[in-house]
Amino acid sequence: MTAASSPPSSTLSEQDGSVRLHGVTKRFGEATAVDGIDLEVRSGEFLSLLGPSGCGKTTLLRMIAGFEQPDAGDILVGGASVLRTPPHKRPVNTVFQSYALFPHMTVAENVAYGLRQKRVPRAELAQRVRDALELSRMGSFADRSPQKLSGGQQQRVALARALVNRPRVLLLDEPMSALDRKLREEMQIELKLLQRQLGITFVFVTHDQQEALSMSDRIVVMQGGRIEQLGGTEEIYTNPATAFVAGFIGKQNFIDAVVQPDGALLAADGAVTGGHPEAFARHDTRPGARVRAAVRAEAIAVTASRPTGSAVAGTLAGISFLGDAIQYVVVTDSGLELISRVAPSRAEQLATGDRVWCGWDDDALHVFAAPEPDEEAA
Repeated sequence: MTAASSPPSSTLSEQDGSVRLHGVTKRFGEATAVDGIDLEVRSGEFLSLLGPSGCGKTTLLRMIAGFEQPDAGDILVGGASVLRTPPHKRPVNTVFQSYALFPHMTVAENVAYGLRQKRVPRAELAQRVRDALELSRMGSFADRSPQKLSGGQQQRVALARALVNRPRVLLLDEPMSALDRKLREEMQIELKLLQRQLGITFVFVTHDQQEALSMSDRIVVMQGGRIEQLGGTEEIYTNPATAFVAGFIGKQNFIDAVVQPDGALLAADGAVTGGHPEAFARHDTRPGARVRAAVRAEAIAVTASRPTGSAVAGTLAGISFLGDAIQYVVVTDSGLELISRVAPSRAEQLATGDRVWCGWDDDALHVFAAPEPDEEAA
């Protein structure tokens, strides 16, 4: 994003924009949407709440905003509890999925609405609206109706309307879900650049793992109202803490196996690993135990001849060109389907129906306890 103007001198980037949640719980009837969450969002960071629908991420965001009240726990912004503070008096602003722009107002009037409600003096109001529109690259659209704007332009207006109030924390609830893929990718870059320019805290809700990886400083992966893992983007991707995180982030292959006396893993199609990988050693699983090994699609090489190291044989069932990768679908003799993604420059000349080998390095594996039968049924 081109910095058309510097942020206003009174931007709250130097104030404490930290958010702390202590034992926060929210129930709707008998369903627990958020289950005793402890979380610290650092001042000035871009943190994403990531997870499938119904995991509690939007409910958590709405409690920070003040639109929902927790049944237990406390929420602090800048070190002060906001539980008894109404939404419009909290030092936060929210950008909604629908943008919620007023169709009967111009772009500038939409952005100025919150300031008018606070009775900000006219001269200051006009300057702050101009600053916010310039930051969001919408200065030339001030007099236009929101109905005549594209989806990306409407999103920028919604951002300007939130930023004009100079919040310490900006909350974003899947604001790009209605955009097409190309525009969405462009807006991901612009949003991160804007956050860095302003230096304020962003808490971003999304179910799109690629979106979270591309923008976040840290990611909170949620499932069932709880935090599965909190960490930096590279940590979340390369070192998943649970099988759920491993499967939710990136394209993962899971292989059920049994621990051998020498520490190797044996699956229906043969050895998953010939040694005792570091990732496996952390789980301290005894010989004879059932485990679930995970290996990412980009870590699997598909070759016509058997490679050295861990490998299983199968039949090449499908080939797809993805642009930056060739995707192979291999069905092993036991019926297990493995997905491989290989850079075009490294791909062998193979055809559907060929007998092939899938190979990987032992250190590419992550090993987890096998799920209980009732977990698999769920």
